[in-house]
Amino acid sequence: MKGRVIKSTGSWYVVQVDEKVVSARLKGKFKQDELKLTNPIAVGDWVEMEEETGQATAVISEILPRENYVIRKSTRKQHFSHIIASNLDQAILVITMKKPRTSLGFIDRFLVSTESFRIPAILVVNKIDQLEGEVEGEWLQDIHEIYEPLGYSVLEVSALREENLMEKFLPLIQGKSSLIAGHSGVGKSTLLNALVPEAKQDTKDISGYSAKGVHTTTFAELFVLPEGGDLIDTPGIKEFGILDVDDNELSHYFPELRKYLGQCKYNNCTHINEPGCVVLQKLEEGFIHPYRYQSYVNILNEEDSFR
Repeated sequence: MKGRVIKSTGSWYVVQVDEKVVSARLKGKFKQDELKLTNPIAVGDWVEMEEETGQATAVISEILPRENYVIRKSTRKQHFSHIIASNLDQAILVITMKKPRTSLGFIDRFLVSTESFRIPAILVVNKIDQLEGEVEGEWLQDIHEIYEPLGYSVLEVSALREENLMEKFLPLIQGKSSLIAGHSGVGKSTLLNALVPEAKQDTKDISGYSAKGVHTTTFAELFVLPEGGDLIDTPGIKEFGILDVDDNELSHYFPELRKYLGQCKYNNCTHINEPGCVVLQKLEEGFIHPYRYQSYVNILNEEDSFR
């Protein structure tokens, strides 16, 4: 019996098999490509199962090969990783200017993870109805100016007021399997409820004391869109630690650096201070945004500190 995992609750999984759903558990331990995982099975996985005799449940006997996945370092276990979702057509990162503020560093770490598997990514700026003043306008302008030239779509919406949801956002996700991620409090659940009313996800106000989001989604879950396709909702992410990346590989996951690969004087150039570095030259000439280059350096230093 083959099905796709649509919800994970830790020890039990809800699996879609044709028109029915089956509760299933994992049989034994799975070793996967040398990865140390906090979750051996992720929402989006295709699995083979065997029905348990006399039970309405099943046992997962095999995890079928993944086309791709979005993964990050575990915040609970050192040297372990957590697969956020798998077998995706695209990934959507919901960001906000305030309550909570999404940093450019967080965005870039997420994009490095999607780039590593060539998963197309879309940035959705939520709560645009709350943006006011010159500083907030400049932040929004920066998002467009930094990411759109790199090929990332940037869409402004208000999930609460349902602005640009049906006419602009829905066409981007119909017929596709999409991960939707972001900090707690950016409005993912409100967005999902507007697009899939039967989802009935809990929503909460932002904590006034910390201006940070409150976790409302406890487990990852896949929701089928009315017009085809699905959205995989995930618990809010505080930090996005990326997996160990070789110094010479990190630039492959920055599109604006990738275009200059092989043009530097040295084949193993890390684009920090080497002579004859084309990336540094293009940075100086204004072809690479300084914010993005700083993110690259920060991630490179972060990875070095773990070695």
